[in-house]
Amino acid sequence: MELNSGPCQAWQPAECAEWPANLEPVRDMALMAATEILWNRSKRRFGTCELTLRPCKRDCAGDLALAWLYGSWMPTYGGSVGWGWPYPALVGGRWLNLGCGCGDSCSCTTMHQIELPYPVADIIEVKVDGAVLVTGAYRVDDWRYLVRLDGEDWPLCQDLNLADTEEGTWSVTASIGEAVPQLGLFAVDQLARQIAMGCIGSAGCALPAGTLKELTRQGVRQEFVTGADAWIAGFPGMPAVQAFLQTVNPTRSGVASIFSIDKPRARIVGT
Repeated sequence: MELNSGPCQAWQPAECAEWPANLEPVRDMALMAATEILWNRSKRRFGTCELTLRPCKRDCAGDLALAWLYGSWMPTYGGSVGWGWPYPALVGGRWLNLGCGCGDSCSCTTMHQIELPYPVADIIEVKVDGAVLVTGAYRVDDWRYLVRLDGEDWPLCQDLNLADTEEGTWSVTASIGEAVPQLGLFAVDQLARQIAMGCIGSAGCALPAGTLKELTRQGVRQEFVTGADAWIAGFPGMPAVQAFLQTVNPTRSGVASIFSIDKPRARIVGT
């Protein structure tokens, strides 16, 4: 797998008409270039990537330094923590015995779940010990949590030196990301056509390439949009592109990211 700072693949365009024959040789290149532009300008929100993940166990004990592992999490000073190990809690005026299980605070019973990159568009395949699980053995909650439903637990650990077809391993192959809206599919088609026309030097290209910005003559002053300004000002002459960007990013803001160096993450294999 190559390290790619852009979208995983070109958006599939919604074509209002067939591409002209003279543009077909550069069609794929133009679609990818248009996708990169719209993906960045829409704050890298849309488009899916297929990933094979090798999940890592989440520590139930958190910062409790006195917790230790002996087949399962054992009780510690100040209370009990761990898979299925009951401890009392007052819930709605009733005392209940709860277990940690690295589950969910909404559940009064142990939940066996893992957290995947958000958002999950589709689970393609889950393997445990090299065997593919049936789709009814799990579900996805909140577009990120893979919950096991067949009464078994997700493995606590695995041998990452082995392929996921071997015993002692497990993996999740998923499609991660948000689907491109219909307006975006029209926009990428419109922008890609203009990029293709500019590539072959067509006179009908709507992307300005001149360097003249302002002209004053006989008391009349006129400003022109240059090639560089076109990417900033909003793609004049391309209404689908303008409508899409105005809809999904009306403030023209950039991308904000939050990173955690402490949170365990699934390993992306084959990179």
